[in-house]
Amino acid sequence: MNSLATQLPLAPLGAGDLIDRAVRLYRRHLFTLLAIATPPVLVTAAGTILGGIAWRQLFSTGSERALALYVVLGLAGLLLIIGGHLFSMIVMGGTARNLVTHLLWDEPVTMRATYAAVRARFWGLLAATLIVIAWVAISLVVALFGWYSVGIMVMTGAFLLALISPWLAAVCGILGSIVTVAGTLWLFFFMAGRIVYVPQVMLVEGKRVFESVSRSFALARGNVRRLMAMTLFIIFATYSALMILIVPLGWYAYLNGINPSPFSADPWPAWYTIGYSVLEPLSSILLTPVWILGLSLLYVDERVRHEGYDIELLASRHLGELPQLGIESPLGTALSVDPGAHILPSSRSTGSIFKLT
Repeated sequence: MNSLATQLPLAPLGAGDLIDRAVRLYRRHLFTLLAIATPPVLVTAAGTILGGIAWRQLFSTGSERALALYVVLGLAGLLLIIGGHLFSMIVMGGTARNLVTHLLWDEPVTMRATYAAVRARFWGLLAATLIVIAWVAISLVVALFGWYSVGIMVMTGAFLLALISPWLAAVCGILGSIVTVAGTLWLFFFMAGRIVYVPQVMLVEGKRVFESVSRSFALARGNVRRLMAMTLFIIFATYSALMILIVPLGWYAYLNGINPSPFSADPWPAWYTIGYSVLEPLSSILLTPVWILGLSLLYVDERVRHEGYDIELLASRHLGELPQLGIESPLGTALSVDPGAHILPSSRSTGSIFKLT
């Protein structure tokens, strides 16, 4: 289908358009994307199950040997959870590469192509992922410090206003709290958004780790609102799916005499602990592809906005492979040809390069 409704517009996309196109791509390649997202989430799920069992039994066992076993299981579960999340972020880079080849040559989105790109640059992607995590952690600390500082001033101002008018103090306190939370979110996404394109840059443009970091900083201009909207949408959708899955399990447990509250002092049976631990990774399997597609589309959109990437894609599509000039866009190639990072498509179909659905 080559109608305008199924093509990626050459104009820059807003937050709603990015989310819409990510969902449309997700619907078109549903089972392939679920297969791509499943291996990292299965690792996380295994860690969650081990950690859940160890945590529930840690304080109820009376045997020192069993206590040592549960401690080991808990540590193993923690390592698996961390490794699963790292693996999931690494897979984002391979998915971005596969997505751009889909936009460029209408190549199919496949699990094989995604993981081939991941294997070729695995260690570089791992190093880049650790840098991204460290930067996001710093961004979170800075944002929380700003929230705390401004919050203290808002509370102090509301207290002083209460001496004059309690109603005025309440209104100013509520408005000040809303502004403080909004400012904290903006500050966090402003800092964290500087580095979200590192995996995509590595796989699409073939750059090294630190070059990809500086490149991501250069691309991330004016992406705060779109990144914030997409992140909040994914969080809301993920936890909505989680609640849909947890509520039936909780009712079933309650009817069988089990207190489903996570704050219950009574230990859960093993079957409920495992079921509860599996549901969160299951919701992640369903929604992680939307997040990966959203970031990949956001990366492409940034290059369209700042570098005329759509012109590069059109030129590469109609003129064939451009020479590797070793210079930046828009005179460089639309997709790097790194023998160590990617196997070139064996054939190029004649479909629309911007087809999304």
